[in-house]
Amino acid sequence: MAYNGDGNVIKRARMDAENQQRNHNEQFNNYSDDLRRKRPEDKPNHVLLFTIINPMYPITVDVLHTICSPIGQVLRIVIFKKNGVQAMVEFDSIETAKRAKENLNGADIYSGCCTLKIEFSKTPKLNVHKNDMESWDYTNPPIRGEGMRSGGPGYMDQYDDGYQNGPGYDHFERFPPGPMDGRYLMKPPGPPGREPLHGGPPPRFGISMGHSPPNGSQNGGSVMMVYGLDPEKVNCDKLFNLFCLYGNVVRIKFLKTKEGCAMVQMGDTISVERCISNLNNTSVGGQFKIQLGFSKQAYLSDVAQPYNLADNTQSFKDFMGNKNNRFINPSMASKNRIQGPSKVLHFFNTPPSITEEQLL
Repeated sequence: MAYNGDGNVIKRARMDAENQQRNHNEQFNNYSDDLRRKRPEDKPNHVLLFTIINPMYPITVDVLHTICSPIGQVLRIVIFKKNGVQAMVEFDSIETAKRAKENLNGADIYSGCCTLKIEFSKTPKLNVHKNDMESWDYTNPPIRGEGMRSGGPGYMDQYDDGYQNGPGYDHFERFPPGPMDGRYLMKPPGPPGREPLHGGPPPRFGISMGHSPPNGSQNGGSVMMVYGLDPEKVNCDKLFNLFCLYGNVVRIKFLKTKEGCAMVQMGDTISVERCISNLNNTSVGGQFKIQLGFSKQAYLSDVAQPYNLADNTQSFKDFMGNKNNRFINPSMASKNRIQGPSKVLHFFNTPPSITEEQLL
């Protein structure tokens, strides 16, 4: 009898403790709910903070400009990668920023990945020191701040918004995006959903924006390896002339330790895919046949002291912003003819008065 009595006492004590803990949790949850209800919403601003969740593919200013520009005028974009992948996009007005937030928040840039979490930023204006893949001032495109860094520690400290010392990717796993509702967001206004912002490329539209990643290049980036080059005849400019037919060329670097080998950074993965599809195993310069493939590197860094090639030109060249790139905007891209090498050349911008004899 004494044993059973002790057992009942212990059981009642355990139940009382569980009830107290349950009541405490309910009170705490109610208190947290009250705090959330009382917490003021973000003050609207014309600068938005983008957090890209599950960024499986490169995020560049071209990609962000493509998904934002249909909503309204974009002034500046800055991408930083101190904690995951984040970006700030400055619009021309608060109303435009509101529309962008309403239309894009919770959407996927590419199917099943690169989900957007968008909030109003506290930053009044973005300072862009260099136009490249991670920062761009669309009000002053020609700016070029050599030696300035567009990302990494230091540069983005002025844009902390409370995020620079915050959590990384794991933090955002607690904010699942909204459910799929079968709607596309490429032509706002429209409510946010989970359909990808980047659909398939339109016919003859090969610009480095607005595309879903190609099949077979799930692990590909925007840098490709080029093998089998004639080291006596090829240089950065000649490679640019070859690859600019298939996408914007960003940087080209020859490898000193591997003769006849170069690395080429294109504007995006799609451009690399087109180069490989059209130029792999193509004869260049007679006996030389080039082989192309994806590189494991995400991008090419600047080379402080490039060596000289056989023709005394430098082994590294930056083509970012080069006016000879042919996919700078949709109008230019629509005029390009994506096809492999052939015996027939298509000339652009020839003077109306030129004759066949002059061409020959």
